[in-house]
Amino acid sequence: MGPELHYQLIINRVAELHQEATSHRRAREAQASRKAHQRSASRRLRGGFNKSRTS
Repeated sequence: MGPELHYQLIINRVAELHQEATSHRRAREAQASRKAHQRSASRRLRGGFNKSRTS
């Protein structure tokens, strides 16, 4: 394998890894957003329950 071909293979692999990292990062951000939304919804529900219980 010539050095030019090896260099092109490395460049292509780096580009693939960057794409995978980007999609993985988006998935983690979506998961974190979903968890934050669920936490805020459960806090509101819990807060409403506490207010009705103490009144």
